[in-house]
Amino acid sequence: MIKHIVMWDVRGETPEQKRHTAQLVKHAFESLAGKIPGLTRLEVGMDVSGVDYACDVVLYTEFADQEALFAYASHPEHLRVKQVLGDCRISRHQVDYI
Repeated sequence: MIKHIVMWDVRGETPEQKRHTAQLVKHAFESLAGKIPGLTRLEVGMDVSGVDYACDVVLYTEFADQEALFAYASHPEHLRVKQVLGDCRISRHQVDYI
């Protein structure tokens, strides 16, 4: 198993706009559940701390193996989500680990 964690800061001029954008990211990634072979767990969370150094959204996923994670990167459903979200994300951080 390999764990894939991604965190984003999202666009928005006000806290309400940022929360709305974070919700879009959350729903878009949650739509992938059950559609990606080898994706065994998917969880998306939105920050509730409100601290200025926190990311707005986190994606926690588990894949059966490294090959499944590689396949996810180019899977049509994943690419669709990336296209739908476009430039609503302003920064991205990622960690993959076993």
